[in-house]
Amino acid sequence: MVAATHTEIEIKLDADPEFALPDLSALPGVASVGPADEHRLQATYLDSEDFRLIRGGTTLRRRTGGNDAGWHLKLKQPIKGSAADSRLEIHEPLGRGVRTVPASLLGLVRVQLRGAQVSPVALISTTRTVRNLLAKDGTVLAEVADDLVSAHSLGHETTAVSWREIEVELVDGDLELLTVARELLLANGARPSDVQSKIGRALAGRLLTAEPAELEADGLDGVVETVDDLLIEPLPPKKGGKKKGGPALRTVRVEQPRETVVVAPVAAGDVAQDYLTEQFAQLVALDPRVRLDKDDAVHQMRVATRRLRTALATFRPFFAPDAVTSLREELKWLGSDVLGPVRDAEVIREKLLADVAALPAELVLGPVARRIQLEMGAEYRSAHESAVAELDGDRYLALIDELEAFVAAPPFSVRASNPAADELRKVVRKAAGRVSQHVDVLAGETVGSPEHDFHLHEVRIKAKRARYATEAARPVIGKPAKQVAKGMESITETLGNHQDGVVQRQWLRDLGVRAHGAGENGFTFGLLHGRIAAAAEHDENLFTAAWDQTRAALAVWPG
Repeated sequence: MVAATHTEIEIKLDADPEFALPDLSALPGVASVGPADEHRLQATYLDSEDFRLIRGGTTLRRRTGGNDAGWHLKLKQPIKGSAADSRLEIHEPLGRGVRTVPASLLGLVRVQLRGAQVSPVALISTTRTVRNLLAKDGTVLAEVADDLVSAHSLGHETTAVSWREIEVELVDGDLELLTVARELLLANGARPSDVQSKIGRALAGRLLTAEPAELEADGLDGVVETVDDLLIEPLPPKKGGKKKGGPALRTVRVEQPRETVVVAPVAAGDVAQDYLTEQFAQLVALDPRVRLDKDDAVHQMRVATRRLRTALATFRPFFAPDAVTSLREELKWLGSDVLGPVRDAEVIREKLLADVAALPAELVLGPVARRIQLEMGAEYRSAHESAVAELDGDRYLALIDELEAFVAAPPFSVRASNPAADELRKVVRKAAGRVSQHVDVLAGETVGSPEHDFHLHEVRIKAKRARYATEAARPVIGKPAKQVAKGMESITETLGNHQDGVVQRQWLRDLGVRAHGAGENGFTFGLLHGRIAAAAEHDENLFTAAWDQTRAALAVWPG
């Protein structure tokens, strides 16, 4: 059992030896700055020989000194739209020694290690001077750490490096405080840090540098543009696979004030590979959060699984024949059989409890909420336990291995070398056509019938595939892709609510029968059943409007 978790939200800046902290009491909400408190910290960082954890944004260490001595596992979780760095920290006691890693922590990174052993890779010593930023009532808003760091890498290559850095970590403050603190520190001589963690700096010479970002062509194939101070040159191929359809692009500073360049078309295979790589990274990152039962983790991991499965089908023409069949089957197993029951129990419990809470008190007869909480809670815990057991199994890890190998070096077909814009226009048009075909089937059916509900669910599945395809196409298609993706998203969300209602009605019937068998009044379960059935008609009206909006966007789809 994991001892404790904590979400760390902080900024990190570099500082020269002569740097002096400015007046931090000028920050918003800060009434005073606490006295300086010095700590001497010694940390041993562990990883596999090929640094699988650190490359994945995860750190594992055993630290002595300070107020939180013990084993620390940190999982990266970026904050959208913020310069702050956020990590989920899991703590365990120091234990017997540095080579006896707590089994609970190793279990959380099983998906990253996949059998690889961990050993010490660096020793980091820090002299830390801490000052608390206090509100008027004494609440600690943030902690400012002034660190003098000395790091030694271990192994066949040993290096030493030292530096000074300033960290500001939120306690009970907000992101605005971090934003203003960063601006204040930069204005007084601190510098943005070029690494995300101390271990990243300690091992910088042994970690592969990130590839330069590729230049997005905004959907313009072979267009001649004039740009300021830029020269376009080819990128080297990605590790593990040959680039298709001509080189990707990067920007490099040149001396000329203006330069005319040709933006070469991006290959369809490159777009597919980038999308799959992004979703695979998301899947792996969510694994430990599912194990820890963090809010929305199961849902997000299931979404990543479905995106991968859908993308493999959508981009099938870009890969060798039958290359994606087994992957798609295993992803279906993961999304439907492993994660599906957990997510269904979670959604149904939350929605039914919300529906009960919204009823007038006189319409809630008997211990309705209690029965829902107990039965659906038990269903969720059982499903979650089964899911974690599957995540520990060989079948799941074999899937992760196969996915990793595929996204690193996809077995491209000839079509993968074609310009991405041309190919993705066809892919999206085909996916949208499948949605239209299923919508046409609905016209002759009775609303509310099982057949009608089934075909609405099929429309949702096809719309989801079209949505994901369009999102992948957006970097090269531009605004038209954004509009179609928005319409498909409205369809999937609306019909998702409709499908949730179908499942909820099934559960309400069962719950009502059990309540009656236990001598409880089943009136409220029947009432909720009827209300959800009535809401289904409203959902279908919303779907009709969303489909009209999407058809309008598709009418101007390029090509």
